[in-house]
Amino acid sequence: MSVKQSVCVPILPPMDRDELYKALADIGYSAIEIWGRGDDFDGVCAAAETYGLKVVSMIGHDSLTDGLNRPENHDRIEAELRVSIDIAVERGIGGLICFSGNIVEGMKEEEAIDNTADGLRRVASYAEDKGINLNIELLNSKVDHEGYQCDCTDWGLEVVERVDSSQVKLLYDIYHMQIMEGDVIRTIGEHSGAIGHFHTAGNPGRSDLDDTQELNYAAICAAIAATGYDGYVGHEFRPKGDVLPALKQAFEVCDV
Repeated sequence: MSVKQSVCVPILPPMDRDELYKALADIGYSAIEIWGRGDDFDGVCAAAETYGLKVVSMIGHDSLTDGLNRPENHDRIEAELRVSIDIAVERGIGGLICFSGNIVEGMKEEEAIDNTADGLRRVASYAEDKGINLNIELLNSKVDHEGYQCDCTDWGLEVVERVDSSQVKLLYDIYHMQIMEGDVIRTIGEHSGAIGHFHTAGNPGRSDLDDTQELNYAAICAAIAATGYDGYVGHEFRPKGDVLPALKQAFEVCDV
C-alpha cells in the first residue's frame, strides 16, 4: 500500500490558489497542509474541498522558538491548543504541530523534557476526546533552527513517553533528522508507533526530492508503508524551479 501524500502549501512561492489545488489533485495528491490559519483560513479550506483535497495538518500554537519547555507559556499554549483542537475537529484536520521552543539558558535537559511533557499533558485528554493528534516537531538546530531544543528523535520520544497519550506523537521531519542524526529508515521502523506525521525535503538545501540530494525517498516511503502507518507524508520543500513539476516528481518518487 502506498503512503498518502500531502503538500505544505505555505512553503511554496505565491501562485494562483485554484490553479495550484487543481494541479495537486490532478497529480494525485489528496491533501494539503498549512502553517498558521491566517486571515483567509475559511477560503483555503473551501478551495481545498472544491478540488477534493483535505487539510490534514496545521500549527497548533505560537511560537516555534518560545514554546512548551517554558512553564510560563503553558497557560497560553493550553488555551491556544484547545481552540485549535476545536477548529481541527470542525474542519476535519487530524493533526496539530507543537514546538518545544529553543533551549533556555541555565535549564537542564531533564527539566526541559519534563516541562514540555507537562505542557502537552495539560491538553492531552482533550485531544484524546476529540481524536486530534498533537505532533511535536523534530527540527534541526544545525542549519535552519539554531537553538531549537527538540532536535533529535530521542528527545522527542522522551516527551511522548512521559505524556503517555495516544494522541501525543512526533512529527518526524525526514530532512531535519537527516541533518541531525541520519539512520532514517531504522529509526522509522523502530519508532513508527510514536510518529503521527512526516515531512520531507531534499538534503542539502531543503529542496526537490531529486537525484542531486542524498535521501532515498523511494526506499524511505516504502519503509514507512511497511510499518502500517496510515497518516500522511507531507512535502515541505522549496522547489528549485517550476513548482508543479517538482511536486509531481516528489509524488512519483514517494508513490511506492
